[in-house]
Amino acid sequence: MSIIIKLILESFRFAWNALKLNLFRTTLSLLGVTVGIFAIIGVFTVVDSLERSIKESLSFLGSGVIYVNKWPFTQDANGEYNWWDFWKRPNPSYNEYKFLNENLKSKSAMAIWSRDGRSVMKHESNSYDDGTLVGGSYTYKDIFNVPISRGRYFTENEAGNGTNVAIIGANVANALFPNTNGLGKRIKIKGQKYFVIGIMEKEGESFMGTPSNDDNVIIPYASFRKIYNTGTGRWNERSSNIGIKGYDEDIGLVQLEYELRGLLRTHRGLRPKDADNFALNRPEAIANIIGGVFDVIGLAGWIIGGFSILVGGFGIANIMFVSVRERTNIIGIQKSLGAKNYFVLFQFLFEAVFLSFLGGGFGLLLVFLLSLASLGSLELVLTLRNIAIGLGVSVTIGMIAGIIPAAMASRMDPVEAIRA
Repeated sequence: MSIIIKLILESFRFAWNALKLNLFRTTLSLLGVTVGIFAIIGVFTVVDSLERSIKESLSFLGSGVIYVNKWPFTQDANGEYNWWDFWKRPNPSYNEYKFLNENLKSKSAMAIWSRDGRSVMKHESNSYDDGTLVGGSYTYKDIFNVPISRGRYFTENEAGNGTNVAIIGANVANALFPNTNGLGKRIKIKGQKYFVIGIMEKEGESFMGTPSNDDNVIIPYASFRKIYNTGTGRWNERSSNIGIKGYDEDIGLVQLEYELRGLLRTHRGLRPKDADNFALNRPEAIANIIGGVFDVIGLAGWIIGGFSILVGGFGIANIMFVSVRERTNIIGIQKSLGAKNYFVLFQFLFEAVFLSFLGGGFGLLLVFLLSLASLGSLELVLTLRNIAIGLGVSVTIGMIAGIIPAAMASRMDPVEAIRA
């Protein structure tokens, strides 16, 4: 073990001396690796940050959930979206929700809800025009995150009886109650008065500007139906949605989807050859589309950065050939004093890897400085995975570029080398 440590230290000393003696030449050789690693890891960092921000923006859809909707989230396998056929479909109904809730065995939670994004909330002389009114069943909290900072969620009795209670978002609370606590106060929506029982935590603006609880007012589903015609299943009413969460052991929610499709077809009286007149949507479908797009962008980053790294590899190989030529007599002296071939091989190979590693480190430093830039709601994060990729690529390029010069040096005849 001590011989290996000594060998590494000796090789490091040779590499460092070579770098100092030929600083300008070394810098030019490392520039290609630096630019290449910066291009690849820079693209990866931007792509990962974009993908993370977009998926966080889609978190309002929940996870591990299947939605029963009238409209599918994505196109079919043929790339078509037959909106005319979808438009004629019935909406999910409250009776279907009750039927599924009683018969579906593969569910861990289930909820029905509807919403109106053009609602105006009022309290005395204050109003909020950008609110979204959400009517949800008592189990709405089991499907979606409802973080309450003050107050409480509505009870099961309040949900079942359609009591006019409301949980309001942070923006709604700030607009309607700028100088006071809104708990226990009444707000007016569509001519109905609601008793404020809870105020949700502020979530802030998402990267894609997707809906957040900040602009929401959540009321019981039965109370929502006092205002809007929904939940009857007719195609021309305000649409309702049913969300079903499966169990963790149901990988891919295969059992849940199979059972859900069968029960829905039975309840709607569809014959075996009839196509589904409903959509079973998953948030993962949108995430997969986004992931596919970013995979293409990542491949482009590899191609762009690959050319720079290739140039950098040739530069390191060139400097190693020159280094072997300049130190031929030293190699001869080392071998005449008993240095083994593997010692000389490792010495030059380590030097090539060290130089490439140094160039990759500078490239990662540039990416880190890029991640400190302010890009609004997009936060760039240089992950440990990308750092490992950058350093791994650098070491690999160094080994490939240095193996031939190192092998040439290790095979030199000591007498011929000393004469040179």
